[in-house]
Amino acid sequence: MQSSELYALWRARAVEDPDLAAELAAIADDADAINDRFYRDLAFGTGGLRGVFGAGTNRMNLYTIRRATQGLADTLNASGLPKKVALAHDSRHKGELFCREAARVLAANGITAYLYPRLEPTPALSWAVRYLGCGAGICVTASHNPAKYNGYKVYGADGCQITLEMADKVLTAIGKHDYFDSPKLVDYDAAVADGRIVTIDEQCLSDFVDAVLALRPGNDVSHLKLVYTPLNGTGLEPVRILLHRMGVTHLTVVPEQEHPDGDFPTCPYPNPEIRQAMETGLKLCDTVHPDLMIGTDPDCDRMGAAVPDGQGGYRLINGNEMGVLLFDYICRTRQANGTMPQDPVAVTTIVSTDMADPIAAHYGVELRRTLTGFKFIGEQIGLLEAEGHEERYIFGFEESYGYLSGGHVRDKDGVNAVMLACEAAAYYAAQGMSLLDAINALYAQYGWYRNDLQSFTFEGESGMHTMQGIMARLRSSAPAEIAGYKVTGVTDYAADGTGLPRADVLEYRLENGAKLMVRPSGTEPKVKVYLSAVADSAAAADAINAQLAQAAAQWMH
Repeated sequence: MQSSELYALWRARAVEDPDLAAELAAIADDADAINDRFYRDLAFGTGGLRGVFGAGTNRMNLYTIRRATQGLADTLNASGLPKKVALAHDSRHKGELFCREAARVLAANGITAYLYPRLEPTPALSWAVRYLGCGAGICVTASHNPAKYNGYKVYGADGCQITLEMADKVLTAIGKHDYFDSPKLVDYDAAVADGRIVTIDEQCLSDFVDAVLALRPGNDVSHLKLVYTPLNGTGLEPVRILLHRMGVTHLTVVPEQEHPDGDFPTCPYPNPEIRQAMETGLKLCDTVHPDLMIGTDPDCDRMGAAVPDGQGGYRLINGNEMGVLLFDYICRTRQANGTMPQDPVAVTTIVSTDMADPIAAHYGVELRRTLTGFKFIGEQIGLLEAEGHEERYIFGFEESYGYLSGGHVRDKDGVNAVMLACEAAAYYAAQGMSLLDAINALYAQYGWYRNDLQSFTFEGESGMHTMQGIMARLRSSAPAEIAGYKVTGVTDYAADGTGLPRADVLEYRLENGAKLMVRPSGTEPKVKVYLSAVADSAAAADAINAQLAQAAAQWMH
């Protein structure tokens, strides 16, 4: 159907949510707004669905949720997996509604739906999938995206986000259904009464926190002074339980960002990677003067942090810095207390810092690199488990603020990351060092690896075509030099020969040890360019990255 025909159909049929009916009525004379909502189906991939919530086939709403869940139910029923699905949602608007609608569809298809009784983090959902022996999981979240977004992450029985193969099966199944008549539905209250929809009990969450605590090296954190912000998301409950059990007594929660709020009023882009989201907490630090400030994103799978800069202020630690800091900390403490396994394995992604390589070599750790997306790190844990050696896995991280030090879940875990950051801060404090001192010591030992990320946004249908054109142009006309530096190697991850699944990523290695990678985002209308340089000082490495950033910006026109 054309966008205009779909619009007319939705005006007639999308009447259950009054917000959708009002939105459709408001755009009756706006052809561009209609086209933007109906020119495509919202893309479904290994990350599930993610988009702006609202009316239309290219939006997150109860009808796109029902249709996607019907496709998942078909796929699960055609498999030999348990006919049980765990569900959770974060603080975003419509989250509870989308969870309930998904549960209604699952129950109608003979699949038992297990729902957390209130909002909970994504890692707690990954935990529940395996804890309850489910065949799949659903987490309604848009992670760190702006307030107008929501999403629908799908997990496999292993607790990882679904594989490329399963995503293709679900997508094929979804394509067989319309938005209004195909999805099966049951009455929610009736399904609760007869046991087809079940509330997840409190023990599940408590055991999740216990599993995180079991990974503690065991440093005394009682003297640690901490400021924490859940960024109006899901982290408050599990993080507060965790810190209490760890013995943290000096805790201040940022009051403006303490309670769940899908509007994210203090930070319209609730991403601990950016200073704007952390600014309210940083201002509080000027009064409280903590040893460490920590923020988790709305679904509490990412963690950002800030530490005293030695000059009366606070310095944000980026994702690569925290990754190598925690990696080194885990290695040195496990070697010291005799818990380092034989043939240890750490995992990171192709876009994460090259600084992980010399650290791994120093401690005799095998470092594996995967495609971008923590599900690929989770898959590596699963492979080790299948070999009977899950204990070999010691740490995984990605530059986008995701960390995991155990196999209790198969996705990045902000609760686990909070525990590790507090432990590391206490460990170095006992030596008279801050985390900033520790990072600088690593730079002095291994070289000043500096990383930067440039994002270029291309909205709407025309933006999608622009992004495709940029990648096609780079492939057909590979640059011989970038910012005056000779290109010594090019890797196209969309081709065979990388040892990894195909992906729309280009990597350029330069003569000075620098690296530039180009990747269209799988969840946002953006092309991301990852910059990496190493030099004998921070200033020299930053200068190289600045040159690379200028070159990348020219490619985007």
